Amino acid sequence: MSIPPIIVTTAKLCWNWQWNQLMNGLAPADQNGNYERPKSEHQKASVLQESELICRSKKQLPHLLIGRSCPWAHRTWLIYALRNLGDYLNLLVVKVDKEGGRWIIDPPWLGCNSLLALYRKCNQPPSHRATVPVLIDPGTNTKMQPNILGNESAQIIEVLNQWPTKSKSLDLFPKPLQEEINNWQKSLQNSVNDGVYRCGFARNQQAYNKASAELFQSLNNLEESLHQKGPWLCGEQITLADVRLFPTLIRWEAIYEPLFGCSQKPLWCFPNLWNWRQRFMKLPNVSKTCDVNAWRNDYFGALFPLRPSNIVPAGADLMTIVNANHS
Repeated sequence: MSIPPIIVTTAKLCWNWQWNQLMNGLAPADQNGNYERPKSEHQKASVLQESELICRSKKQLPHLLIGRSCPWAHRTWLIYALRNLGDYLNLLVVKVDKEGGRWIIDPPWLGCNSLLALYRKCNQPPSHRATVPVLIDPGTNTKMQPNILGNESAQIIEVLNQWPTKSKSLDLFPKPLQEEINNWQKSLQNSVNDGVYRCGFARNQQAYNKASAELFQSLNNLEESLHQKGPWLCGEQITLADVRLFPTLIRWEAIYEPLFGCSQKPLWCFPNLWNWRQRFMKLPNVSKTCDVNAWRNDYFGALFPLRPSNIVPAGADLMTIVNANHS
């Protein structure tokens, strides 16, 4: 027996209302249905000098806290990996609590089992959202109050580029290229890094169409720029601009295309971008920062309004995706 049309229509209206209520908490939008990333308060990031770190034990060193699925945290992890910062900086991976909608620390660190508790231990005001990435100095003894050195990814990657190392390391923000890097960073943040979220979190067809058109125009611009002056965004040298682009493009086929609807064209239709991503993935230690299973579990399993079933789909391993030959 078929379901009467009036019941179907009523159910759709009820579900749409409920969906919008859920989306208001997950991804606020303007009156036209365009996703608007919530503004978060943060403090200016700071770097510690080698003279402040050289006498510390391993446990006393600052910690960079990241989540595997978060693209903003991924960019800081990439700097940590590319510059080999393990001598004077510890990496701590926090996990997603899907039911509680928070980041948990397991095992606990500094007596805290959640990122929110750690923020409060660092005496952060309630207006500061407990987000990753965050750079925390635990101090040199247990009586000292831990201090947040930075919790905004764009600032943290610049701080980590200056972070002391025991051996000569990459400079990803060279002075002659800083203006160009900053221009790329500003452009990428708005058009690509946030662009995929404006597609996924659009509230209506018009908002989605607008976001998708802007996103793929940006990919066209990137493709042309790499064709003109590659192999990297600023020419012969990898920079922070490349680091900011990679976390979005490496998640493309696994997350943003199927879940966020970034599907106007497959990424392999942009051959220079495709080769750029392969080149980046082959850099030392980069593949260790990429966990496609964690991405699928966290995105598909936690974004309930986009995937009410919470079913995590099967998918190819990351190296198969990246190295696929579409010629």
